Amino acid sequence: METLSGIYAFLMGNIVTFILVLSLLVFVHEMGHYLVGRWSGIRILAFSVGFGPEIFGFTDRHGTRWKIAAIPLGGYVRFFGDEDASSKPDTDKIAAMSEEDRARSFAGAKLWKRAATVAAGPIANFLLAIAIFTILFSVYGRTIADPVVAEVKPDGAAAAAGVLPGDLLVAIDGGKVETFDDVRRYVSIRPSQKIVVTIERGGQKLDLPMVPQRVDMTDQFGNKAEVGQIGIVTNQQAGNFRLQTYTPLQALREAVLQTRDIVTGTFKYIANIFSGTMRADQLGGPIRVAQASGQMASLGIGAVLQLAAVLSVSIGLLNLMPVPVLDGGHLMFYAVEAVRGKPLGSSAQEIAFRIGLAMILTLMVFTTWNDIGSLRG
Repeated sequence: METLSGIYAFLMGNIVTFILVLSLLVFVHEMGHYLVGRWSGIRILAFSVGFGPEIFGFTDRHGTRWKIAAIPLGGYVRFFGDEDASSKPDTDKIAAMSEEDRARSFAGAKLWKRAATVAAGPIANFLLAIAIFTILFSVYGRTIADPVVAEVKPDGAAAAAGVLPGDLLVAIDGGKVETFDDVRRYVSIRPSQKIVVTIERGGQKLDLPMVPQRVDMTDQFGNKAEVGQIGIVTNQQAGNFRLQTYTPLQALREAVLQTRDIVTGTFKYIANIFSGTMRADQLGGPIRVAQASGQMASLGIGAVLQLAAVLSVSIGLLNLMPVPVLDGGHLMFYAVEAVRGKPLGSSAQEIAFRIGLAMILTLMVFTTWNDIGSLRG
């Protein structure tokens, strides 16, 4: 009972920001599907933000019903001839259509148009993240520090490898290092994995192999995260902390790089889970997202926008997973269709969709369990 009351209290304190952020991400994702589908000549029956009973809506001159539904945990675009909730094709219904109806249906569209329409949703999420980061970098800039070591912790991997205060870190595993945050970002997702840090000392470069330690970190809100650390610290004098400002074009470039780093970091974290170098309890669901939304709201609009950008990338990646029911699963089917010259049989698709649905439900249960566990902690 205590756990349930804690969940209720914290949800009520964060629900407004959570709904606003999630609704924005869902709207942009579904708008990607809508715009490319409309451009492809596919008839669109409905555009919904949320599931369940309609709260508010209207029908436009094209016959599309735009609506806001009661359960703000997702959304959908419903194409003509694709009315199944999981977008599983109804071959009998398609076969019974007239030529005119089939030409305007989703299933009757050319393969490349269907693939483009499906892929447009995740792509829209990536573009939204880039747009948000571009605005943030243009307006706020970014505080950066040189990758110069001010302190070496005696029990850390860097100390064991021979790093000394005053060393300049110039590369990790051959990749150039420009800021101290570059080091933190690279190391944090590689606990217990051997890396080679290149330092510059007295005009000479040295390659120092080391293995980041796995450490539990706690942020200002009490949230715990497992990260890799090598045990180095910088400060104002050594790192020369400063505000880096950007022109719009420079901000766009940094936004693309930031989005790329989130994508690669996500894949690396998933690989670490399967290799056993990181725990899976950091995977979060809607409860943890709601909690993070409220926490970021307390820091201001910039923090909320940054969270929205990160979540937008995550939604784009999740939907690109090759799992039936998700956009990536449909793209996988289209790839098979392109190779075979015809779609998979209805029975094979039915089995695949059931497996996909089971996988998604399992993931939802697992992440929700993690969320509840984080509240208990």
